[in-house]
Amino acid sequence: MNNIELEHPKIVSQDEWLVARKAHLEREKALTRLRDQVSAERRELPWVKIEKNYVFVTPNGKETLADLFDGRSQLIVYHFMFGPSVRDGKEGCKSCSFLVDHVDGANVHLAHHDVTFVAISRTPLSQIEPFKNRMGWRFKWVSSYGSDFNYDFHVSATKDELAKGRMYYNYEMVEFQCEEQPGISVFYKDKSGDIFHTYSSFGRGGDILLGTYNYLDLTPFGRREEKGQGMEWVRHHDRYD
Repeated sequence: MNNIELEHPKIVSQDEWLVARKAHLEREKALTRLRDQVSAERRELPWVKIEKNYVFVTPNGKETLADLFDGRSQLIVYHFMFGPSVRDGKEGCKSCSFLVDHVDGANVHLAHHDVTFVAISRTPLSQIEPFKNRMGWRFKWVSSYGSDFNYDFHVSATKDELAKGRMYYNYEMVEFQCEEQPGISVFYKDKSGDIFHTYSSFGRGGDILLGTYNYLDLTPFGRREEKGQGMEWVRHHDRYD
């Protein structure tokens, strides 16, 4: 994607540029205030108590959902697209990989703010570990293989959904594209040990976690995804030329 000629806006004087920039600044400030408002409303959403005992396979053996909190009260789960049939079980989704490339730097700060981050995939741990080592990631990544977790949080298509070609995703029935889908789910554990589901987001809801996008959005070219190309430009970070 290098050396692409850009059809640029008009060239103006510094004074004219400053007028346009200050007008745009008002829009940026309005967006910041709206984001703060939406974030506050998100924290006021009702919770659902988790009644099912989910068990995961981890590098430390079997752990429950409660164990994954690792002594903290808040848990962020990234539903990483890596099912038994995805890329023949050898590689995780490149778009999910792009997102979790941003995790390790933030994870130190999250851990000191009462938040634990865990990636969860439906593929067996024996397929997760080699790929994780190849990519050099340090965050915790566990397997939900054999449990209902992915199905209950609607990031893996059920057998019935596979047969019908439609699955429940992002809070509606959609045409089936892949049996695994990405998402984010958040949980809270109180002092008595009860666990509550507080939030889930799917589709482009993960954009907010993509620091690279925030950098690209500042540049003249932007993301260069406007012409139907989507994230086709993204590679596993060890696969760029």
